[in-house]
Amino acid sequence: MRISASNLACVRGSREVFRNVNFNLSSGQVLALIGPNGAGKSSLLRIVAGLLRLESGRLDLDGGDPELTIPEQAHYLGHQDALKPALSVAENLAFWAGYLGNGPTAGDAALEAVGLAAIRDLPASYLSAGQRRRLSIARLLAVLRPIWLLDEAAAALDQAAQVRLVELMRTHLTGGGLILAATHAPLGLEAAQELRLGVA
Repeated sequence: MRISASNLACVRGSREVFRNVNFNLSSGQVLALIGPNGAGKSSLLRIVAGLLRLESGRLDLDGGDPELTIPEQAHYLGHQDALKPALSVAENLAFWAGYLGNGPTAGDAALEAVGLAAIRDLPASYLSAGQRRRLSIARLLAVLRPIWLLDEAAAALDQAAQVRLVELMRTHLTGGGLILAATHAPLGLEAAQELRLGVA
């Protein structure tokens, strides 16, 4: 699988956020989006996820499921943790697995992998910020999709959870997945490529 971006441009309101952005990302590779606040890192992820309109340029996908678009083969993890406070940890994950998946899911294994299995029945309203983030990360594992779009995925995570996240990313890459990640800190992945965005 390979994602190719050619001369991408993004306009939000009347402001050009970025232009002439190019990259190629293949299975087993990770691309870190680097730049100051307002440089367009989140906007670029949202464009790839199909949540923002591309002003100009092309996004192409080689490989993967030919019947599905890039967004349909991607997980997008944004700044906000989309959880229902009244639902339990397990119920929140089951909702997202049902919404995103089209077959059997690995909900219990995903909760175990992010260290939340012991509180699976706890309402999400009782979770700390770090636990909420770990539950969002569990969505990446419960339903297999090859493309991970991560926007500051380590936000609110303690050191142990950050180490666990790095291992999950390594496993995803080893299995042929690819990762596009906006970050202000090193990802902890030695082979990460970088794409630097500047304020337009």
